[in-house]
Amino acid sequence: MDLISPYLIFQGNCEEAVNFYHHCLGGELAIKRFGDTEMPVDEDYKDKIMHAELSIGDLKIMFSDGAPHKKITVGDNIQINLHFESEDHMEKVFNNLAKGGKVTMPIDVTFWNAKFGMLEDKFGIKWMVNYSLKP
Repeated sequence: MDLISPYLIFQGNCEEAVNFYHHCLGGELAIKRFGDTEMPVDEDYKDKIMHAELSIGDLKIMFSDGAPHKKITVGDNIQINLHFESEDHMEKVFNNLAKGGKVTMPIDVTFWNAKFGMLEDKFGIKWMVNYSLKP
């Protein structure tokens, strides 16, 4: 694995949270809004944050307003994101974590040029796996 990052999901107030954490922790901030992507969303959700990264040295914290149709429950809005350097390793880890759990998004190629998948393991922990495709 290349990097393990917490992924924090908010219910419409992600921008406020990201700015707060950026102010408190410093670092470099990158933000991509739903309206900047190919994802179809309602007009009132286009300014919401699809993905933000706060980089502080080797640490990355990721953020999102989440999908507009999903209710966020505080305490259940943290996922662990694994970045892989090897596609085979990513698929092996994903399949192992999925045993006895539930795949919520099968691994597939994304519009951000990566293979990505999501699951909830048998203990209720939510995982995301990501492998950046080579150009």
